[in-house]
Amino acid sequence: MRELEELLEYHSRKYYIDNAPEISDFEFDALLRELQELEAHYPEDADPNSPTKRVGSDLSSSFESVAHRFPMQSLANTYSSEELGEWIDRIVRELGEVEFVAELKFDGTAISLTYENGALLRAVTRGDGQRGDDVTANVRTIGSVPLKLRGEGYPQFFEIRGEIYMPYASFDRLNAEREAQGEPLLANPRNAAAGTLKQQSSQVVAHRGLDCTLYHLAGEGLPADNHYANLMAARAWGFKVSDHIRICRSRQEIEAFITYWDTERKRLPYATDGIVIKVNSYANQRTLGSTAKAPRWAVAYKFQAERALTRLISVDFQVGRTGAITPVANLEPVQLAGTVVKRASVHNADQIAALDIRLGDMVYVEKGGEIIPKITGVELSERPADSRPFEYITHCPECGSELVRYEGEAKHYCPNEAECPPQIIGRIEHFVKRKAMNIEGLGGETIELLWEAGMLHDIADIYSLDPIQLATLPRLGEKSAANIMEGIRQSLAVPFERVLFAIGIRFVGETTAKYLASHFHTLDAIASATTEELAEAEEVGAKIAVAITEYFSDELNRVIIERLRRAGLRFEAEQKRVVSNALQGKNVVISGKFSGRSRDDMKALVEEHGGKNLAAVSANVDFIVAGENMGPAKLQKAEKLGIKILSEEEFMALIADGDNTEPAPQAEKTAEAQSEPTKHNNMPIQGSLF
Repeated sequence: MRELEELLEYHSRKYYIDNAPEISDFEFDALLRELQELEAHYPEDADPNSPTKRVGSDLSSSFESVAHRFPMQSLANTYSSEELGEWIDRIVRELGEVEFVAELKFDGTAISLTYENGALLRAVTRGDGQRGDDVTANVRTIGSVPLKLRGEGYPQFFEIRGEIYMPYASFDRLNAEREAQGEPLLANPRNAAAGTLKQQSSQVVAHRGLDCTLYHLAGEGLPADNHYANLMAARAWGFKVSDHIRICRSRQEIEAFITYWDTERKRLPYATDGIVIKVNSYANQRTLGSTAKAPRWAVAYKFQAERALTRLISVDFQVGRTGAITPVANLEPVQLAGTVVKRASVHNADQIAALDIRLGDMVYVEKGGEIIPKITGVELSERPADSRPFEYITHCPECGSELVRYEGEAKHYCPNEAECPPQIIGRIEHFVKRKAMNIEGLGGETIELLWEAGMLHDIADIYSLDPIQLATLPRLGEKSAANIMEGIRQSLAVPFERVLFAIGIRFVGETTAKYLASHFHTLDAIASATTEELAEAEEVGAKIAVAITEYFSDELNRVIIERLRRAGLRFEAEQKRVVSNALQGKNVVISGKFSGRSRDDMKALVEEHGGKNLAAVSANVDFIVAGENMGPAKLQKAEKLGIKILSEEEFMALIADGDNTEPAPQAEKTAEAQSEPTKHNNMPIQGSLF
């Protein structure tokens, strides 16, 4: 079994990484079948990283949320050579002569792989940067990911990060299969890769043909003290590392690399959307440090979007859950950035008028950020002689209601919230999605089925569903009905901030819901608050405050809320623990970015020690805790009002004093002192993970 594993790993590497296969697919499959038969007879001797795992399993699995050992940061983006030049010059001024590494930016989904004693231990998605999904079973099916390392010199325990993507050939094959089966086509390789990685069946993942290129190595005991040398070592251990990596020692060399690949990338068999430039030396990386979100020693230069010329055939109008009308252009199919584009966004009536888009026009189409196609212009020289200006619709294409356009809004809206089908279905789909109530089994098709059967009219109806009725519907049955009812039952444990997000108040997204829940603690308090009181919560301006008051002033919404209350949903935030009364009676503003804690962590500390968080700087504020990059307007207002400003360290010392509720004298800092940026150099390992 061990000999077969070694032989299969060798031939996998020759096929997937070296692109130099030495045996036929038939011979490879014969070896694989032999190993599978041995593992079936001797399961106790099967290796969890056996090459047979690449075939995948048809068993369903859910993904465990895993905390990253180190946060997966994002990269700062730049879109112009001038901005890139300023970034390079800034680093050279600080460090002197420095080596950079330029490499392609793959357009896929980020992954973190952990290896222990040379074997793949875990594969985790980026998630929110702090936690991701454990997708190890699915990643094991990707041929270019080594299950066991070869050679020597690798650390006992380390992480390597990179990008999982779907090559164009795999994407085209997958869409051809879906079209033949009457299924909707996937939009682009990037989304296809992300969706595939989250498939519940690793057997499906194995079939779809994902690939993986690694670009960042981190851990203790790495063989070299710089990025490039460690990537070369990783290649020797069996990792797929891009051949298109160059050391650059000047701005001119970096710009030449970018210019070359801006054209040549179109010949690559996979999608790229830019060039990543990194400082090579780890010592220099530590000197430069990081912000809360991104390293200062790396930047992503994003290519200008590709564009193509094609004919506009017609325009459809889609109705969203808020009633917003979105026009979508139907185009003659055209090749663009590796995919065939048939539809594109035109956003709203103003854009159609500004571009003077007309049916039959030859239009320019771009992919915004290389993903979402949009019309950016018209080739007037090819306009038909009999063309007429486009007339935007005046009534809802779904329910016939006359459209309205609110002051300050670019879009038109259907005001018929209670009876317009796409709005009703859209609100229910929003309510059940993962980051809201997370009710498994209630997908878009099932919700439409239940709505057509008269079983769902609003979100509260979910909690009145009858499993016997569900089981009688087409495509469901007893097992699916039982799964839906179990998902509904589990949703009763969803915390208040997600319930608040789920009910679908206009403009209240996931983050705003968290701030509202933290500030007001209960749904009743939010419902009874004035617009002025609502605006006191962080991230809640006048526009959102008005939307919240309008939502709770609607009788239909109030009835739905009461039905949800009776169903048992959580309308109160969990009780915050009280550690001391050090901040009793104090109003505190937390602003900026902090090296040791997030802003949410800092706000939690304020409440744990008896204080109250405020969003705005006013005469009611007792003091401000200022981190890096505090807004200049807040600083100016604080200085004008004479409000004390504390650093993170001073704040921690204050609450450590227990009952002492007065800031220490040294806490008074000037706005100028606080405005100086700080560097985060507390990096525990070689390299910085992102």
